[in-house]
Amino acid sequence: MADNWRSRLITHGIPRAPNRAMLRAVGFGDGDFDKPIVGVANGHSNMNPCNAGIQPIVDRAMAALGDAGAMPQVFGVPTVTDGIGMGTDGMKYSLVSREVIADSIETATNGQMMDGVLVVGACDKNMPGGMMAIARMNVPAIYVYGGTIKPGKWKGQDLTIVSAFEAVGAFTAGKMSKEDYDGIERNACPTVGACGGMYTANTMSSSFEALGMSLLGTSQMASPDPEKADSAAESARVLVRAIHNGLRPRDIITRKSVENAIRLVMATGGSTNAVLHYLAIASAAEVEWTIDDFERVRKETPVLCDLKPSGRFVATDFHRAGGVPVVLKMLLDHGLLHGECMTITGRTIGEELAALNPVRREDQEVIRPWTEPMYRQGHLAILKGNLAPEGCVAKITGLKNPVITGPARVFDSESQCMEAIVGGRVQAGDVLVIRYEGPKGGPGMQEMLAPTSALIGAGLGESVGLITDGRFSGATWGMVVGHVAPEAFVGGPIALVKEGDSITIDAHELLIRVNVPDEELARRRAAWKQPETRFKRGLMAKYARLVSTASKGAVTDLPD
Repeated sequence: MADNWRSRLITHGIPRAPNRAMLRAVGFGDGDFDKPIVGVANGHSNMNPCNAGIQPIVDRAMAALGDAGAMPQVFGVPTVTDGIGMGTDGMKYSLVSREVIADSIETATNGQMMDGVLVVGACDKNMPGGMMAIARMNVPAIYVYGGTIKPGKWKGQDLTIVSAFEAVGAFTAGKMSKEDYDGIERNACPTVGACGGMYTANTMSSSFEALGMSLLGTSQMASPDPEKADSAAESARVLVRAIHNGLRPRDIITRKSVENAIRLVMATGGSTNAVLHYLAIASAAEVEWTIDDFERVRKETPVLCDLKPSGRFVATDFHRAGGVPVVLKMLLDHGLLHGECMTITGRTIGEELAALNPVRREDQEVIRPWTEPMYRQGHLAILKGNLAPEGCVAKITGLKNPVITGPARVFDSESQCMEAIVGGRVQAGDVLVIRYEGPKGGPGMQEMLAPTSALIGAGLGESVGLITDGRFSGATWGMVVGHVAPEAFVGGPIALVKEGDSITIDAHELLIRVNVPDEELARRRAAWKQPETRFKRGLMAKYARLVSTASKGAVTDLPD
């Protein structure tokens, strides 16, 4: 690839008139052809609250890019919102949209030979999709988060979108009044912005600060607040400096900076989806990072923040308490952060933290003291065993005892399982198995927020296990295990489980096992037949053909 777009305007030393003529039509003048073209990947959409507040942020970034001597060129990026698609066939497109977003940004940026790109997104897959594109292209780039939502209120309690999902289970089980059910639904989402706990969007945005690809202190700002747009303007100025200095994403995204990002995820109690997304980001950057690296980091990193879904506080509380910089400084002071890693500012993360000098305040409870963490070790455990030889992901915090052995209740789709829960056919001690929802089998690895929230609402969150080759929302908590690999559709052991089989989930031993003799599993394997794929043409069919196993990030561009 040529160094920049200007090389396309010159042929044998002569300026190419057609290229220049077309750029004049979109506002270029004689003095603009020597300025860097900066793409602005705009995730604005009024389909959902997550992205509905992005346009003012993009406008500020565009103006700041122009003032800094660049020529900003905006282009649209699609988005799918999990909270709206949850529990429907639309949810199948959520993870798929991560790849579409990455491909869209790569297409627009490289297709027009842009000198840099500023990506603005807010919903869950906007973040990893954008960062995958940034890592692939390796042109100077920065990520600007669209901001979090402010909490809703009902009868003095803070609400998030998860409150509405859990209300379904509670109301169905007769544990909630119609007044409270309606009140929660009407008040859960009071502003624009992404879901307000340490769910997937806030997990990924906060981790981008630790990765070095977003400005410190910007990831937990509320979308409607003026400081969010101010941060976009400063990000634009920083990006123009990076372009002039030749600072590229792969100078920043390294094995050590990915480790910094995962430490931040563990310390804040972040989403299980971070495992899938950082496998994909590392793959795009050609950084060596495996599923076993998450377990290594988990064992060394305490959970320092009391944040939803299993904790008490929301993202705006975290921001007021000092946010990501405070946690990063605590990790740095205790030898758990690589302070020498470069950031998009051109300074190391250690230098950035020294300049900010963030200090944990005693007048807040969101960020715990180092000596009194929520948990001594991280919460995202990698389990292996005869049910998941390649591994799977369990969120093990918030549970009194993350160990269960019980009879399998087997469902070949999320909807079948949801019907059983709502119908009162699930009992304490059961281990629910939802399969054929993996990357290829779904296709698209649906999130299981509806059934897990229904279990919690029904009072079964601590006493019922759930395993799946699909995913969980960042808002999920409970005795849940996802990303089981190999998946059922390719004949993974989860496809061989039968109703009533004994299953053990033991987070202490990092074990997931079906308690059936190997000989019996071999007999079942010989009789198993792959189901027919549902999608024959179009995006989902292409995705199902290309997508990798979850243990490698469920990506579609692995080399042969």
